[in-house]
Amino acid sequence: MALAVVASRADEPYHFIKEIPITGVGGWDYLTVDASAQRLYVSHGTEVVVIDVSNDLVVGEITNTPGVHGIALYPDGNRGFISDGRANHVSIFDLKTLNTVSTVDTGTNPDAILFEPSQKEVYAFNGRSKSTTVIAADSGAVVATIPLDGKPEFAQADPAAGLVFDNLEDKSEVAVIDVKTHSVTNNWPIAPGESASGMAIDTQNHRIFIGCDNQMMEMLDTTTGKVLANVPIGEGVDANAFDPGTKFAFASCGDGTTTIAHEDGDKLTVVQTLKTERGARTMALDTATHKIYLPTAKFGPPVEGQRRPPMIPGTFNILVYGTGQN
Repeated sequence: MALAVVASRADEPYHFIKEIPITGVGGWDYLTVDASAQRLYVSHGTEVVVIDVSNDLVVGEITNTPGVHGIALYPDGNRGFISDGRANHVSIFDLKTLNTVSTVDTGTNPDAILFEPSQKEVYAFNGRSKSTTVIAADSGAVVATIPLDGKPEFAQADPAAGLVFDNLEDKSEVAVIDVKTHSVTNNWPIAPGESASGMAIDTQNHRIFIGCDNQMMEMLDTTTGKVLANVPIGEGVDANAFDPGTKFAFASCGDGTTTIAHEDGDKLTVVQTLKTERGARTMALDTATHKIYLPTAKFGPPVEGQRRPPMIPGTFNILVYGTGQN
């Protein structure tokens, strides 16, 4: 098992660039970058905020998305898909006008969502009903409902292999789904990792990176399911990303840290523990600019009987970090 080696501070590649303030109230979950269109889609309360990343300005909103979790994009079809957790459906919207064109019923509490390009299908992972609803991206028709052996969290697709990988959080496993048969072909244990949430993929080198609740990021071989390496990360991880241009794997954590590690064959080496802000647990990567975007807010003092301290209204913002070339 490869061991982590921490680089010196002088070699740390990422630094803070700016904050993008966003008005309104409400929590947040996933966010997604469309690098070709220079847009960032951010879940926020009951809407999705759209930001032009060429000038970091808000350019629109997609409203009426109750309990929004994630956003998947199908640029060639001019369609986007939003998992509306409280409504138990997926909203389909026009990428140019940002207008909702239809909704599709799913299982209970659709959470993570992705577009699978080889079959042109959208996978909505239903947290409470432990299934995934598969939607034809062009027609919006449900083509399959795949039962899962546990509670699904984030997922990634490998179009060349014809597979989708999904974290089963309560089972500490990765489910492997065949996109042609719409069936689970394997469940891989992730020990020593536990309760993985975030996932990123390197399709060229057949690797997935998962963020585990016991404060580690693991690298798995997608041809065998073998855990190849792990590195320590912060507390409260909820997202991972992988940049094929730099071979950096990222794990963003709610304790206000993002771990950045370098992939080298079967090895994973920590190059930086980036200090962010408390609550910045989800993340999106722009592979064109190598910037990462993390949403968070300011919080008040803890309140007795509440699991988390209250968010201060009007403080929601996106933190932007980049390399020395940005």
